[in-house]
Amino acid sequence: TNTIMSYYSKMNLLLSMLAFFAISCTNKTDLAKEEKEIRNLLQQERKAHFDRNTSLFISEFADNMISVNKGIVKAPTKAENEGRIGKYFSSVTFIRWDDVAEPIIRFSNDGTLAYAIIQKQVIVTYPDSLGTPFYDTTDFAWASIYRKQRGEWKVEANISTNK
Repeated sequence: TNTIMSYYSKMNLLLSMLAFFAISCTNKTDLAKEEKEIRNLLQQERKAHFDRNTSLFISEFADNMISVNKGIVKAPTKAENEGRIGKYFSSVTFIRWDDVAEPIIRFSNDGTLAYAIIQKQVIVTYPDSLGTPFYDTTDFAWASIYRKQRGEWKVEANISTNK
């Protein structure tokens, strides 16, 4: 009976290992699919700027997003983001909001975190104090850190700088 018990113990161990490997193989993250989702979000950001659509733009923000800009770390509320971005969107017209380098997108080993490094040139126009159109060009670089939340990528942090 020791031999039979040993046989069953070995079989159980072998079956457990096979089940573990089968499950772990099926849980692999499709990083190409995830990268496409992040790239779609980047295109959504561009559309939001040209459409001046504050709601679309902030729809990808996590509830507790952290912003690092101009030497200041902030954790604005949704209402604060809506107010700040809405004011900006309503005051300018976007002429250009385009990548000057291919975005760099990387993922954590488990595929639940990602970051995108962006380099963009932004050209806006707005009326000066006399109502004459003024054109402003700014070169930006930033990093957005994403976390998969309930099946969707959300920006948890954004670190931005400009030339």
